[in-house]
This record gives sequence, C-alpha cells and structure tokens, in this order.
Amino acid sequence: MTGIIAFAKLFAVYFSGQGSLGAAAAPERPPLAHSDLRAPELVELITLESGLRLDIRYATANNFVGYPVYGEARAFLQKPAAEALIRVHRKLGAQGYGLMVYDGYRPWSVTKIFWDAVSGPKRQFVADPALGSRHNRGCAVDLTLYELTTGQAVAMPTDYDEMTERAYSDYPGGTPESMALREILKAAMASEGFTVHPREWWHYDYRDWQSYAILDVPFSAAAGQ
Repeated sequence: MTGIIAFAKLFAVYFSGQGSLGAAAAPERPPLAHSDLRAPELVELITLESGLRLDIRYATANNFVGYPVYGEARAFLQKPAAEALIRVHRKLGAQGYGLMVYDGYRPWSVTKIFWDAVSGPKRQFVADPALGSRHNRGCAVDLTLYELTTGQAVAMPTDYDEMTERAYSDYPGGTPESMALREILKAAMASEGFTVHPREWWHYDYRDWQSYAILDVPFSAAAGQ
C-alpha cells in the first residue's frame, strides 16, 4: 500500500497543478493529537456482519482520482461506530435493505492525495489535510442501500462521489423513488447516532468523532490500532 500511495501523491500533484506558483502547500504530516483523546480501536466491518456488502472503489480505478489509492479493499471503523453501523444494517433488513459500504477509516495520507487532486469548487467535497477528516478518525462511513432480494445497490439521486450540488443530502431533485430511499437511509443512520454530511448523501459521521485522533496507519496495521 505504501508504494501505491507514494505513486498516487506524485500523480495527483503533477496533474492537479498544485505545484504551480502561488498554490498553498498542503501539510506533509497529520495535525497533532490532543492527549485526552480515546485510544483507537479500529474494527474491520466485515468481521462483525457478513451481510454487509463492500464496494471499496478507492482500491480500484473506479473513483474520482482514476487510480487506486488503497492497496486492499477493506473497511474499518472505531468499535462504537462499527457496532452502531451493524445495528443499522440489521434494522434495515425488516424493510428489505442492507448496507453497502464504499469507505470507512481513511489514512490521512490518502486525504492529502484527494486534496491535491482537485481544485476550485470541487474542494468543498474533500477534507483539508491541515484539519484532517472524520474518515481519518475512523468515525465516518460512506455507504448506500442495497436490495436484499437482488444484492444490487439502489438508485440514489447520484452515484457515489459525484461532485455537484445533486449530491447534497437535501437536494430536491432526483426521482421520487431515489429521494425516498435517501430518506430511508438517513432515518436509519440517525437512529444509531450518525449524521449525514450536508454535501454528500452517502457520507455519515458518528456522534463521537471528536473523541478520536487523526490516524495515518495502513489497513494492514489498522486492526491493531
């Protein structure tokens, strides 16, 4: 994974124009952690519930940067957030749906890749590495619903990672069916302490995210954190 990230950093900087004169330099290391934060306890989601489906696009070229930034297609969250997510998944079963996860814990170095890869208005859809991301804390998850009968993801107002106002969690467009499904997901996640991001219908933050430090450990070491 280290080699993939190093290559991706160079690729992103070169093609984004962030190396030009006048561009603000992104930090080279994560923000310092406060001493009163909780010890990390990242858990791999699929080990808690085999019925969860994964579509880890950042381990493929099917994502907004166009190349893999993860060496492994895995998803982790801090244990309280992970357990809450599993409760959501099981509740949704009564309505004929399950959860399909796009991303969970994200190493800080990948957040920096994303920041360097975009510019202008699109930066509202990525986290500033100077501040870190709630994904870096293991308390944010990107996901959608899938139908239990077919195993297929439902049709939402946009695809994952579309960087337009159509991705906003309160966007009034889209089909009535897609908007209703978005609300089913929102209500189920809220019932277990998750809050939707206003600009991304797929992004949910767990209520205790402030209690954890920003991490930059690879997936191969995440379960030991």
